[in-house]
Amino acid sequence: MSVNNCGCEEYQSLSRRQFVKGAASVTALAYTAPAWLPRVALAESYSSTRDVIVQIYLRGGADGLTLCVPFGDAGYYTARPNLRVLPPDSGDPNRAIDLNGFFGLPPSMAALLEPYQAGNLAVVHATGLVSNNRSHFDSQHYMEMGVWGVPTVATGWLGRHLATTPPSQADSILRAVGLNFGLAETLYGAPKALPIPDLANYNVTGRTATRTARMNSLHSMYTQEPEPLYSSALNTEATIALLQQINFTGYTPSGGAVYPATSFGNALKSTAALIKADRGVEAVAIDVGGWDTHQNQGPLSGGMATLMTGLANALNAFHLDVGTTGHLNGITLVMLSEFGRNVRENGSLGTDHGHGNCMFVMSGSVNGGQVMTQWPGLGAGQLHQNQDLKITIDHRDILSEVIVKRLGNSANLGAIFPGYTYTDRGLLN
Repeated sequence: MSVNNCGCEEYQSLSRRQFVKGAASVTALAYTAPAWLPRVALAESYSSTRDVIVQIYLRGGADGLTLCVPFGDAGYYTARPNLRVLPPDSGDPNRAIDLNGFFGLPPSMAALLEPYQAGNLAVVHATGLVSNNRSHFDSQHYMEMGVWGVPTVATGWLGRHLATTPPSQADSILRAVGLNFGLAETLYGAPKALPIPDLANYNVTGRTATRTARMNSLHSMYTQEPEPLYSSALNTEATIALLQQINFTGYTPSGGAVYPATSFGNALKSTAALIKADRGVEAVAIDVGGWDTHQNQGPLSGGMATLMTGLANALNAFHLDVGTTGHLNGITLVMLSEFGRNVRENGSLGTDHGHGNCMFVMSGSVNGGQVMTQWPGLGAGQLHQNQDLKITIDHRDILSEVIVKRLGNSANLGAIFPGYTYTDRGLLN
């Protein structure tokens, strides 16, 4: 799923850089291991009880103060006279939807109330990458690498998880997929991981009549090559055959779920079909761009409102689709962004790069129906650098809990997040 253009020049440059680096990583990084990683212990037995992890990355620095509105904090309304979402008791037709008496959903994300009330969705607020960086490139890089300030890192935290645990199915051909043209940095270093922008149409291009002959030629060509090209080519060939066996185009969602006809909606629909096919895929990474809202943010009726509507409707459809069939009990979906936005709105009716943010976690094993936070406040003297929401929960606390409780890889947590001390927040069972 391609990344949309966002507001600032750095982000547009980042998107181009991600594509080039991601494409190059498919063959190179999958076979490297940085020297600074601690020694790992590879389990000897296979396990099919681990969750499939779905990472949704909101690229551009999504405004967490709009995604989950702190209507109970007067500082929010002082800082945002124009971009605010009024409280649930305001009587305004575009008021926030109450979650717990202090936080609420914006009206554009009303569809998420269903999984929240069902106990399958939780929000973690005042969280993020513990650094003072406001660069899209650096923040995304270090968040996805799982470390801060180690420039030599070459693998992602999820890639290291997959590299230090055996496949959930012994004969798995495809363990991880990034639904984009380039592999997400989170998956760098993962074995049997490929970037595939469209699961329904993953094949060699050109005339259908000559496709088999061209595939045979490619097979003969690459079987003569040394590693890593040899294994990478054969795995890609096998993946094409695997995906051709799954009817993505004719897939009918369960429970009457209707995915929006958007790139993100189609990506989640394909993800549901892939997971239900039970072919050994353990991780899916999906990007959603467009969140760098420096100008005309539009939280109620503009560009961000449109983005949030599509996001929430797709997530709710996924919840209904995989929840109806019981698959949600084996899935953990985590949605995050590189940083939040400035608490104060700017003169262009937008918000600038900030600090603390919120994360969303959907699963059949999450202690949902809550906004987990150690709220630092938005008033005078309470802000990070006097302008941003403080971070009181390291985003790795949540990701580590996923690894320990749902992905069964606690033995290698030190390799996945080197230099980090695990804090159990009690978010997952």
